[in-house]
Parts: sequence; structure tokens; C-alpha cells
Amino acid sequence: MGFDAGLNPYRGCSHWCAYCYARPTHEYLGFSAGLDFETKLMVKPDAPELLRTALSSRSWKPQVIGLSGNTDAYQPVERTLGITRRCLEVLAEFRNPVAVVTKSRLITRDVDVLSDLAAHRATAVVPSITSLRAEVQRAMEPRAASPAKRLEAVRILASAGIPVGVNVAPVVPGLTHQEVPQILEAAAEAGASFASYILLRLPWGVKEIFGTWLDQHYPERKDKVLNRVRDMRGGKLYDARFEVRGRGEGPWADQLKALFRVSVRKLGLDRRPVLSTEAFRVPPRPGSQTDLFDL
Repeated sequence: MGFDAGLNPYRGCSHWCAYCYARPTHEYLGFSAGLDFETKLMVKPDAPELLRTALSSRSWKPQVIGLSGNTDAYQPVERTLGITRRCLEVLAEFRNPVAVVTKSRLITRDVDVLSDLAAHRATAVVPSITSLRAEVQRAMEPRAASPAKRLEAVRILASAGIPVGVNVAPVVPGLTHQEVPQILEAAAEAGASFASYILLRLPWGVKEIFGTWLDQHYPERKDKVLNRVRDMRGGKLYDARFEVRGRGEGPWADQLKALFRVSVRKLGLDRRPVLSTEAFRVPPRPGSQTDLFDL
């Protein structure tokens, strides 16, 4: 789901994903991309109020907002603080479209708000799934929901009439790439209508963090994984160019792309929704004179 505006209620993430490309953004705040990213979370308690102010501004042009573009808006702390839900309630009040990406089943808590948005073609949800093998997922994403829980979220959202897809991300060459067809098949069976994928990204310090993770969990695969990444990145572990950083280049990247496209076509996962801004409105503030017309 393309977007130019992003909303991140939290900085840092306690899902502890070894591969997370957002880890280096914590260094902008004076923290480390490693343990600090996982344990020193920045919370934006006034995000809903600031969002309301932004959407009410005459300068705001209604557009799709990406929720969780940096770190997961449904990480464990959201269960207590509810900032993401309050932001969604603001978006539903304005009917401003939002695309949500998450690894958490917690998003099903907000089916009521998401359904309101879906009624105006103003939302789509994309759970991301890295692997269907529980042992791989637990090692790589130790505090994120299990594959079964994420597929359950797809079923619940789809049953509520909310457009839902699946993001196969990240695809780790040499470790999870062979699971792409199986992940897509499971998602389609659960009710997903569209799909995407992102190749493993290793910017800045993530290279060392993920390399250490491979040493600890899959030492026998480390060279294969990193060499395959280099094959798809022009001999480097990372290529920041926007047009290739999520796909890679070369024969291995082309093979992955072809496998994905064939699977998507076979499973009917090509029904990507087009979100609309047509229903956008600026609601009257409580107590304003415009409330008189609602009597």
C-alpha cells in the first residue's frame, strides 16, 4: 500500500526482531540499534491529539497514511496504552484512509474501528509473516505473534469485511525463501486478497546484529545466507536505492520475483484494494456552532 505520510506512535520495538531495518533510527535519538532499540521505547502519548490537529488543518491534503511504517504500532505496550487505537478513532472520525502493517494479533481488538473505515474504502491491513516454521519465527522474532496467530488475525479481519493482505517479509534468502508459496497459500486460505514481499534489508548496524543472530541460531547457514544476500545486492550486504532495496537485483532476485508472481496469480492474491479519500471530512468540534445543524 503506497503512502507518503507515516504515523508511528512508538519508537523502538519490543518484538526484538533480529533483522529489523528500523533499528538504526534509534541511533538518531542517541540510543543503540541493539539492546536499546528493544528496551528503550519512545512513546507518543499525545499522538492522537496532534493527528487531529494535523487533519483539521486547511493545509492537510487527504491521503493514505501508513501506520507502522517504522516500528510496529501493535507491539506489546499498545495493549496497555491504547495510543494506536485512539489514532485509528481519529482517522475514522475524519474518514482519512490508513494502511496498517503489523506482526501482532492485537489488531483484531480494533475490528470495530477498522470496519468503520472499511465502509468508506479507507483502510487495508497487512499482517507480515516471515516463516510458517514456529522454531524459525520464535528465534527471529521472539516477542511477536506466532504464525498461527497472524493467520488467525487475517481470518478475523477478512470475516469483518476489512481488506486484508499479507506481507511476506522479510524474505531471508537461504533460510526462508523457499516458504514463499506456502505462506501465500496459507494467507489465501485465511481470507487474504492481496500480497507483497520484501527482501531482507541490512542497513548500517543491522548487518552486525543479524550476523550475530545467525552465529547463535544458524551458524551452518550463515555463509549461505549472507552470500546469497550479496548476490542479490551487487556484491554488498545492502543497497539503499529505493527502487531495489526491497527487491534486490540479479538472477536470484529475478527468480524470487517470478516465484512470487506465479504464486500470487495462482492463488488469486492480486485483488489489491484502492483506498479512497472521497469520504474525508473535517468533523465539527464538540460545542461548536455547527453542532446546531445536527439537532
